[in-house]
Amino acid sequence: MPADAARPRSPLAPLDGVAPEPGVRKPDPLLVLDGVTRAFGGLVAVRVDHLEVQRGAITALIGPNGAGKTTLFNVVSGFDRADGGRWSFDGQPLSGRSAHQMARRGLVRTFQLTRTLARLTVLENMKLAAVGQRGERLLPALLPPLWRGQEREIERRADELLERFQLARLRDDYAGTLSGGQRKLLELARALMAQPVMVLLDEPMAGVNPALTQSLLGHITQLRDEGLTVCFVEHDMDVVMGISDWVAVMAGGRLVAEGPPHTIGRNRAVVDAYLGKQHDEPEATGETGEAGETRETGEEE
Repeated sequence: MPADAARPRSPLAPLDGVAPEPGVRKPDPLLVLDGVTRAFGGLVAVRVDHLEVQRGAITALIGPNGAGKTTLFNVVSGFDRADGGRWSFDGQPLSGRSAHQMARRGLVRTFQLTRTLARLTVLENMKLAAVGQRGERLLPALLPPLWRGQEREIERRADELLERFQLARLRDDYAGTLSGGQRKLLELARALMAQPVMVLLDEPMAGVNPALTQSLLGHITQLRDEGLTVCFVEHDMDVVMGISDWVAVMAGGRLVAEGPPHTIGRNRAVVDAYLGKQHDEPEATGETGEAGETRETGEEE
């Protein structure tokens, strides 16, 4: 085998040459959105004309507070309804599907405020996330031989993930006793119990101490290296620049910019979104006028 064939391909390689502009087409998109809108009364929170998320890459979704990032996640993952538009996942139309239907198709998400079941143990939280459990249906539940083998396999997989996320020693503790960072790890591990194709992470680093932040970053890049597609919302630009293969920027519910991380900081639309359109325009002053005013004097320069 040639040496190059054994070397893993860079995740960014498929995106080489893709124009850094909003709504640009990707070589192998896994998630495609068209005309997705969501309004709350008179406020249009999301109005995305077109967005593609590249398969096998880590895509960061950034923007100022109120840009519509979490609302877009809620709509796409089935936790909220869209007012208009359509989207497809892995070539299949999934507009209007519920959250559990999306999870069965391989699209799962986590939340900024973790949603662990506090009065269940860490292991029980993990086992509940497995899909297709025979024992959850009434008639098979009455016949343990039909589901005990699957139950053992689910527990084995849960233990493997808890070991991977350094939570094995806490498997029998109640989830409500975990720290905020440990709950973030548990939620990510629990998402993987559904054996997803793509994970949506809503501010995975929020409220996490620096030591656990590094651990989470390592886990996220490992997911990408294992072939999963990751899209995450994040405000920490060091995190965005450190692990993202591609960055999409929202402002006022719209997609205003896309591109590799190193291009985003120089994008005028991104700077305007965060700082305002007038942030770098000099204030006009007249001979004796106040800032922002110009008074004509009739004199030539």
